[in-house]
Amino acid sequence: MKKEDLIALGLTEEQADKVIAGYGQMVPKSRLDDKIQELKTANDTIAERDTQLKTLQTKAAGNEELQTEITRLQQENANAKADHEAELQKRDFEHALDSALRDAKAKNVKAVKAILNLEAIKLDGDKLFGLDEQLTALKASDDYLFTADGLKGNTPPNPGGGGKPKVTKEQFDAMSISEKTELYNTDYELYKSLKE
Repeated sequence: MKKEDLIALGLTEEQADKVIAGYGQMVPKSRLDDKIQELKTANDTIAERDTQLKTLQTKAAGNEELQTEITRLQQENANAKADHEAELQKRDFEHALDSALRDAKAKNVKAVKAILNLEAIKLDGDKLFGLDEQLTALKASDDYLFTADGLKGNTPPNPGGGGKPKVTKEQFDAMSISEKTELYNTDYELYKSLKE
């Protein structure tokens, strides 16, 4: 949203400036939703582990049985943690890839992702490695998948000097009705100025 849009909505210029200045500090809703889901998953995992520990306390009657149960729970918890980390990495990768494709002006992010070799793209922090090379090749081979930056190429030559041919008052007076009608249909402003 632009400053002019905010003013049109009834904000003062000072309020619009503050909104625009704070825009860069805002967190996108999709990212917030991801973090909320991550927190919910972590809380569910903690609750599950607490339940497991309570169950373990009731089974503490025999020492050998207790050691076997502890070993099993430790393995399950390690597996759950690894699965959770993999899920978080996948979500971060998907978010970074979607953002990068939008920045590259992909018309259909899903279609472009289907063409890319995702295994060759790696996420390191906030940077995707291996994506730029694939996008460059894809833009060269299938440029219709991306929004053009603007018109490309040279301006076509105009040997006539440009514009419509000018008609003088004398030429207008000598025109037939059909020629005047044609001028009226093609260039009303010129027709109006010559008729006066």
